Amino acid sequence: MKSIDVKGTARNEFGKKGAKALRKQNLIPCNLYGVERDEKGLPVAKAFSVTFEEVRKLVYSPDIFSVNLTIDGTTVLAVMREIQFHPVKDNILHIDFYQVDPKKPIVMAVPVKLNGLAAGVKAGGKLEQILRRVKAKALYTAIPEKIEIDVTPLTIGKSFKVGDLQVEGIEFTSPKEAVICTVLSTRSAAAAEATEEAGAEAPAAAPAAEAPAAE
Repeated sequence: MKSIDVKGTARNEFGKKGAKALRKQNLIPCNLYGVERDEKGLPVAKAFSVTFEEVRKLVYSPDIFSVNLTIDGTTVLAVMREIQFHPVKDNILHIDFYQVDPKKPIVMAVPVKLNGLAAGVKAGGKLEQILRRVKAKALYTAIPEKIEIDVTPLTIGKSFKVGDLQVEGIEFTSPKEAVICTVLSTRSAAAAEATEEAGAEAPAAAPAAEAPAAE
């Protein structure tokens, strides 16, 4: 997994009012949830803010990263857990980070890459990718940059599901029945199939009558 450095500043104002004030300063409110927990067993959050430039490469990238997060001079290893965007303007409203314990597994949404030419595509079908990422649980050092799937065996109408994934050391927590990719039938594929079926079902031609023997 790639790594990236992000610097932030601790904040003391909380709630909607505090977050709104930060955004007016072109800052993004964030929370860091650590390995520490309160007396009720809930994760303890550290509030801080970042500039857009600090997180631009982290947010607008198809890759996943471990984050060397520095807040007021103190650096921890973290991953981005959740991000909220404005529903209309699409600017970043809030980011949650999670501090990584090297000895404990984490869950991350890992990009999926499809490799090969599906057999169904050769037959005229269309390969469609439903899931672009799947949730993987493992030690952060075992989380891959991407999950690669060989789609070569997929014929028309066949799918590859999360439950079909097998990667040593990784538990996939997305629903097992969730379809990652499938090969759909197209008009050309359906026409070719109909032609083949029609040819297979056509009755064999009757044998030609033998000419009468000359007397």
